[in-house]
Amino acid sequence: MKTYIIGNWKMNHNIGEINNFFSFLNTEEQKKELARILRDENKEAWIAPQYIHIGMVKDLCASLNVNMRVGSQNSSTHEKGAFTGEVSAKALKDIGAHFVIVGHSERRSMFKEDYKMLKDKIALALSFNLKVVFCIGETLQEREEKRAVSVVRTQMEESLKGIDKSVFASEIILAYEPVWAIGTGKNATPDEAQEMHAAIRGILTNSLGIDPETAAILYGGSVSPTNISDLMKQKDINGVLVGGASLKPDDYLKLCQAQKR
Repeated sequence: MKTYIIGNWKMNHNIGEINNFFSFLNTEEQKKELARILRDENKEAWIAPQYIHIGMVKDLCASLNVNMRVGSQNSSTHEKGAFTGEVSAKALKDIGAHFVIVGHSERRSMFKEDYKMLKDKIALALSFNLKVVFCIGETLQEREEKRAVSVVRTQMEESLKGIDKSVFASEIILAYEPVWAIGTGKNATPDEAQEMHAAIRGILTNSLGIDPETAAILYGGSVSPTNISDLMKQKDINGVLVGGASLKPDDYLKLCQAQKR
């Protein structure tokens, strides 16, 4: 099973900051270390910058001569048309994007993206051969009400049912992000994260008919270089989706170093 370190830069980093990020990684020592890590074909390092920087970041990743992937934080439900401000999966594929993040809690809460919209986004992204990182997770109230698993089950069933099983394993990565831990400095304990990841594998089997051993499930929510090792030791955690800690190149490299052996 592959492990993934995916940096979600959100609405951060200008051109100068991006150049500084890659200047650090392009020094002889850091470049050699990154090459050592990614020489293992079962370890992946991905970055999702703002739309307008995808081409630039893709070129800078290529300059490192390592297999780093670049993708988008979102995409439209429509292939083309009069949808001002939207970005299509087709356009993302054209500029060399490898993946798209769908269903992040910030999109669900701030932009009111519902199950149907997310299902349409997934289908369109897959049709243009973009891999999908699909985010799921409960709020603090839902967890305190003991509804965390049922909430995640509904999110998965409503947006993922009907996807070809053979496509699921190779093209979709799940990212469990407890909403109460995103950008708060709080994070689920390794045991709490493992418990939910195991439950998600059960949902894959019982609700979606997917072989749980073929699915990659990432953890997200205030992941940092100080807590990633304990998270990655858990049986059912295959990597992390990281926000703030992925913005600093030295931290991003440390996250990559913590991948499972």
